[in-house]
Amino acid sequence: MIGGGVVGCAIFRRLAMAGLEPILVEAAADLLDGASKGNSALLHTGFDAPEGSVELSCMQSGYREYMAIKDRLNLPLVESGALVVAWDEEQFAKLPAIVEKAHRNGVADVVQIDRDALRKREPSLSEHALGAVHVPGEHIIDPWSAPLAYAHQGLAHGGKILRCCRVTGGEFDAARWTLQTTLGDISAGVVINAAGNYGDLVEAINRKSPFTITPRKGQFVVFDKPASKLLHAIILPVPTERTKGIVACRTAFGNLLVGPTAEDQQDRACAEVDRATLEQLVAKGVEMIPALAHQTVNAIYAGLRPATQFKDYQITVDPERRWITAAGIRSTGLTGALGIAQMVGRSFEEAFGDMRDQEPIWTPVPNLAEERPRRYLTEAGGDIVCHCELVTRSEIEAALDGALPAGDLGGLKRRTRCMMGRCQGFYCSAQVMALAQDRFAS
Repeated sequence: MIGGGVVGCAIFRRLAMAGLEPILVEAAADLLDGASKGNSALLHTGFDAPEGSVELSCMQSGYREYMAIKDRLNLPLVESGALVVAWDEEQFAKLPAIVEKAHRNGVADVVQIDRDALRKREPSLSEHALGAVHVPGEHIIDPWSAPLAYAHQGLAHGGKILRCCRVTGGEFDAARWTLQTTLGDISAGVVINAAGNYGDLVEAINRKSPFTITPRKGQFVVFDKPASKLLHAIILPVPTERTKGIVACRTAFGNLLVGPTAEDQQDRACAEVDRATLEQLVAKGVEMIPALAHQTVNAIYAGLRPATQFKDYQITVDPERRWITAAGIRSTGLTGALGIAQMVGRSFEEAFGDMRDQEPIWTPVPNLAEERPRRYLTEAGGDIVCHCELVTRSEIEAALDGALPAGDLGGLKRRTRCMMGRCQGFYCSAQVMALAQDRFAS
């Protein structure tokens, strides 16, 4: 399996739990280093997804599975609900159609609410808000703990993960693949392409790719923790044909997020932020929530989404060439990943033979969410290293050890939240790096 993002981790888990001993290869030093490291961290119902689409099916089955397994894997769920807010008469006129579409998509609890009901729910919103569609089932989750939990569960069931392992080519002999990688050749009975922003390049190993990845950059601003008190629900815009638009929401880590933008680019690896766009995001946040004008920005970041020329996910199976593709997974991939894994599992079984689910081995991950008890609050917490995010020495040491230790500083941040607070590592970076000395891949 090629690609260690949330989709690759979910498929890895699914196949390992069926006793298939998959190998996941990731070019970077750690998992979640590509599209999966920068997203809005929302669990979607599919209320506004294209009707009858693969995306809708995967999102809704993924949503159900996340809800079923989250407690066993110690994954958070901030039950916020969402509001699709109309800010002018043209948007307001579109709200009934959004409700009707949600109902056709099977999300029956979606309703339209008027201005008074909206202000009662969200008193900090601008008085320019005219009304909204209420989507009770949309929620906030931790974007990194979930895929890491999937990876750990796959390892526990006999899977193998190779990092710093870039695939450079492959040959098929009518029975098996030989993948050329930077760690040597790998023999595989079936290859699964879950390579995110590199999906079309990997697909070219098997065939001329029918899709082209044009990375779509999304920039975000993160306001400091006091700002989170200004919202309860996820504030969604009335979407356009091209993008779901700018969202404002709390995060599982206690901040308030505004973003993303939607900017196509050619670079598949580097997602730079620029001052002018970030200032526009701040202004947009203040326009929606005027009290944000008095709040400070804690962090900025950008992510890349693997957009193709198609609106839907590109999930296909080539039985003759023993190849499965899961590509073009854009902003809903965090929700859809478990559903995509289910679909890939069914395709694998239909094309290549039986899959026998094993008795689950549960691999709960440490809690990073602010609405649940953190380790620093326990007697076993020990010394605090990162005071902005209240990360303890024992948490950092644990993240550097075990079956899937952090492979680089980004991986350590995603496992602990260290260096991600107000000072962005100014005070704790020396101590963090001392703890991590000689632990990362060169």
